[in-house]
Amino acid sequence: AFPPLKNDLILRAAKGEHVEKVPVWAMRQAGRYMKEFQEVRAKHEFFDVCRTPELACEVTMQPIRAFDLDASIIFSDILVVPQALGMGVQMVPGKGPTFDEPLVEPDDLKKLKVDVNVHEELGYVYEAITLTRHTLDGKVPLIGFSGAPWTLMSYMIEGGGSTTQSKAKKWLYAYPEASHQLLQILTDVIVEYLVGQVKAGAQLLQLFESHGGILGMGMFSKFALPYIRQISSRVKETLVSKNLKPVPMIIFSKDSHYALEELAQSNYEVVQLDWTIKPQNARRQVGPNITLQGNLDPCALYSTPEEIKKLTKEMLKKFGTQRYIANLGHGMYPDFDREHLKAFVDAVHSESMEMINGDE
Repeated sequence: AFPPLKNDLILRAAKGEHVEKVPVWAMRQAGRYMKEFQEVRAKHEFFDVCRTPELACEVTMQPIRAFDLDASIIFSDILVVPQALGMGVQMVPGKGPTFDEPLVEPDDLKKLKVDVNVHEELGYVYEAITLTRHTLDGKVPLIGFSGAPWTLMSYMIEGGGSTTQSKAKKWLYAYPEASHQLLQILTDVIVEYLVGQVKAGAQLLQLFESHGGILGMGMFSKFALPYIRQISSRVKETLVSKNLKPVPMIIFSKDSHYALEELAQSNYEVVQLDWTIKPQNARRQVGPNITLQGNLDPCALYSTPEEIKKLTKEMLKKFGTQRYIANLGHGMYPDFDREHLKAFVDAVHSESMEMINGDE
């Protein structure tokens, strides 16, 4: 009983249907660059915002009220999955996510709550999604998401951010069986988690393999790709078995230019690109039947509005206007000027409409 959808641009683009203008949204569009978000965070700890449906809904809505975006994405964090498995994670100011007790050796897997009741542990995300769908009143679709298994595994072992991921990569080489065991545990939870998000009201799903680029093709093929593929197939099969319509799925494996062809063959409708990949090369590798998303360098938003419009126009020319969703090549930074995001969003719409009308 959700309100009827008024803007389905991103859904049509994801499915390869004709659009009259290119849809656009921005990763981390709900966040620290907005004064409204800062006001919420001044009163509430980060994960408390995630766990409180009314607060998660509010910060999800903030950029939708401020900009002419074509999609919303539920405010949450990829590390709620390790939390559901019983690991303590804090968001430490100036440092980022920090685990109380990272995994050190294979025996530590016994500490995980592998028989987790996903609906009980992550029900607050489902409640936030349902509340947000109603609050959106059909203005734009709502995206749900999860971190991918390798990325979550790396956080659980490193205990936070890392430039080398050497502790986590050590597991892949020294403890391959335990690594696969952990990746499968995570995959099983993620599948159930994403299915629950669709049941709650998510209209698209994005899987974030944020640390994919730290692996070469060999290790990516062994320890990341099989689980990425398993997730898309199982989510869609499970939705069908529950008489629910599968939703478009987006895969974003950052810095994984070496695996674009393989990602395009992984049963995702959309492949997200970071800013280091040439659009023409990406299109050639993924083929004509996959929608691409991305890939403006986030730092381009430090430019003037006039320069942002120019860079956006150049990007659109390279991608074309169909089977394409405009986005940044990564997330918004906290010191961005919100007016520069507005310049980007407005430029995508105006320039793409001009290009489409010119073609017609």
